[in-house]
Amino acid sequence: MAVTGRFDHSGADLPRVPAQLSRDDSPGLDVTVVLPCYNEQAHVLAEVERITAALDASGLRYELIAIDDASTDDTLRILREASPRFPHLRVLAFHRNGGSGTARRIGTQQARGNVVVWTDADMTYPNERIPELVRLLLAQPQVDQVVGARTSEQGSHRLLRIPAKWLIRKIAEWLAGTRIPDLNSGLRAFRRDVSLPYLRLLPPGFSCVTTITMAFLHNQHEVQYVPIEYARRSGTSKFHLVRDAYRYLLQVLRMVMYFNPLKVLMPPALWLLAIGTAKIGYDLVVHPVRIATNTVLLLCAGLIIAAVALLADLIVRSRVDWPSGSRP
Repeated sequence: MAVTGRFDHSGADLPRVPAQLSRDDSPGLDVTVVLPCYNEQAHVLAEVERITAALDASGLRYELIAIDDASTDDTLRILREASPRFPHLRVLAFHRNGGSGTARRIGTQQARGNVVVWTDADMTYPNERIPELVRLLLAQPQVDQVVGARTSEQGSHRLLRIPAKWLIRKIAEWLAGTRIPDLNSGLRAFRRDVSLPYLRLLPPGFSCVTTITMAFLHNQHEVQYVPIEYARRSGTSKFHLVRDAYRYLLQVLRMVMYFNPLKVLMPPALWLLAIGTAKIGYDLVVHPVRIATNTVLLLCAGLIIAAVALLADLIVRSRVDWPSGSRP
């Protein structure tokens, strides 16, 4: 299966798309970059300049949607003042903080590009490589998402963050049945029409990137990984180790339950049934005329979980909201 785990260093020799048109001259665009911003006043303008410079030089028809997530600093003012300098920049402002997942969902819904790029405004991702990711996607019709897989970890709490993310990624790989080099990279390009059915599943926080990865994988959409460098964050990180790690893990389990509940529920059910069956043999040897209460409880628990797993799988397979081309 050529879905994940594939790194690609190419991109420089991919064909260029037609010369860019202004957003007023074209009914459709090649790419929309969604840039959530929350208290990024010190570097948001530099990030906008870096993204627009790369896309201007690429020949791609594009728009950049900068979404201010109710910042408490001057981020929104800086974006609005800079807007006249950047004809492809659209600024959206939230009246209350909705989280990066909400910003990315609304930005994707409002996008006019055939390809949507998610990235961050904290100077961590190499946003000058956005055209490369987009060209990789446009040049390969069989690929639905290209993810920038980070080769290093520069976040806070590295001693705890690295093993926690590794463990969650390994659980996700087991549940998804494929290798995932980077589960929650914030830099990715994907086909907007493919993503639309999954937008309602996005949580409001950081785990939205995990959600879109798991949704694509579970529906047999091909995902390609490109190694990228990851820089130290500018400003203060909004990542909370315990809370957000828990949310990542919970979201992975939630997505697998949504698309393939048997993967989560059937293994413990079978283990309980196997242990209960073995315990019956033990009880009959030790007490030939009596089966222990805990043996009955093991068997009942296994049967109940197995029944719930089969019922959940039936519900999943009978849903009418499966995207075209997906396979539950």
